[in-house]
Amino acid sequence: MRRKLNFEEIFSNRPSAEELRNMQRKPIVALIENIRSMHNVGSIFRSSDGARINELLLSGFTPVPPRPEISKTALGATETVPWRYVEDNVKAIEGLKQKGYTVYTVEQTTDSKNFYEVEYKFPLCLIMGNEVDGVSDNLVSRADCAIEIPMLGVKHSLNVSVAYGIILYHILSKCM
Repeated sequence: MRRKLNFEEIFSNRPSAEELRNMQRKPIVALIENIRSMHNVGSIFRSSDGARINELLLSGFTPVPPRPEISKTALGATETVPWRYVEDNVKAIEGLKQKGYTVYTVEQTTDSKNFYEVEYKFPLCLIMGNEVDGVSDNLVSRADCAIEIPMLGVKHSLNVSVAYGIILYHILSKCM
């Protein structure tokens, strides 16, 4: 008979922070640009931990840890996700491309593809943008591919941390 696992059972299957440092990470880097909400930043950290991404890059006016508002939703993920602040996000993207990364931006463009229909190439960088303005034009133009989540209602987008989680876990399913 099915039963819900208790916390002890759940945590017995999780690596410790120390063990995690020695585990291979997924070939995914995420760059988040100009995210205003510290709660969204914390949620992005938490999803990044769950997917064991290689690195999280924070740029623009995105707030950085330590901040109580980030910690509230990150639940310790700021300590388990390799991250750094990048002053020049264009230079960061160009550096990743030189290392063989394919760059995907989550943005509505003239040639965006449904994220389900894309054949992802690894290693990859996923760019997420501001809650109001999206990804900046200078990053959109440097991406190898623009992807989007189909919106079937009146609203044209999802919350940035929700969209990140959906797309990140779809991509993760392609490199498991």
